[in-house]
Amino acid sequence: MAVDRSKQVLTLYTKAGVKIVAGAVGVVSVVLTKITAGTVVAAGDYQFAWSEAGKESDKVDVPAFTVPVPTPSVPTAVKSVATADGANITAE
Repeated sequence: MAVDRSKQVLTLYTKAGVKIVAGAVGVVSVVLTKITAGTVVAAGDYQFAWSEAGKESDKVDVPAFTVPVPTPSVPTAVKSVATADGANITAE
């Protein structure tokens, strides 16, 4: 049987217990931002808990994850124009 989360709030904390972000009532996810690309986050560095009517569940460790490093896109529309001593090369 699924738990009714329609009146609950999901809250994310640091492992030290500092509140990072609280979601909206009834929403089953929160967004963690402003972590540098490539950062390795250990299990338990963050924790979350559900709350409703002033009561909060036990905190649960967030599993380990690594913030992805974006891959630069491949240059497109490459053009070259010969000059007297080489070329002017452009790309998008």
